[in-house]
Amino acid sequence: MIGSEAHAPDLVLASGSRTRALMLERVGLRPILDKPLVDEEEVKLAGKAEGVGADAVAEALAELKAQRVTRRHPGALVIGADQMLECDGVWFDKPTDRESARAQLLALRGKTHQLVSCAVIVRDGERIWHKIDRARLTMRRFSDAFLDGYLDAVGDEVTQSVGAYQLEGLGAQLFQKVEGDFFTILGLPLLPLLGFLRVHGVGTE
Repeated sequence: MIGSEAHAPDLVLASGSRTRALMLERVGLRPILDKPLVDEEEVKLAGKAEGVGADAVAEALAELKAQRVTRRHPGALVIGADQMLECDGVWFDKPTDRESARAQLLALRGKTHQLVSCAVIVRDGERIWHKIDRARLTMRRFSDAFLDGYLDAVGDEVTQSVGAYQLEGLGAQLFQKVEGDFFTILGLPLLPLLGFLRVHGVGTE
């Protein structure tokens, strides 16, 4: 890690997200990757039953992921993260295949949706920091022909992200307006996270 000292705590990313891991690596961090086993659907269903919002569900999932792996890494700063996509009161998950991706994009076409990203840091079972951030994205009214061409071009990658798009790639072609932090859209409130880590001796001063 750039500028880290010998006594700096280990950094663990409790996630299987390639995007989040790359975000941290590209800013000079080398977290230990430890994917937790979490039933996200169960948490979301419970959230709906309790009438809580997307923010609360993203926070609950982020903390749950961190808590699941913290015991395996004593003294480490364990990052849990989650992202929710909400449009007209409906929560969207990652599409499972091309057809579900197409259905999601048709549902989002011409509308503004919200992405909620949350990061939680846990150390030895205690939550010591969290941050929630939001972004608003408006899809343009693209044609069906454009949509099918887009799905052909991105292939299997369409199942890697909620909403069936990656803004850093061809997914940008779907939008007419984006409001919010780019890193939040990718799935992590990165700048506040880096600020916290620097205070704890992880990263550059």
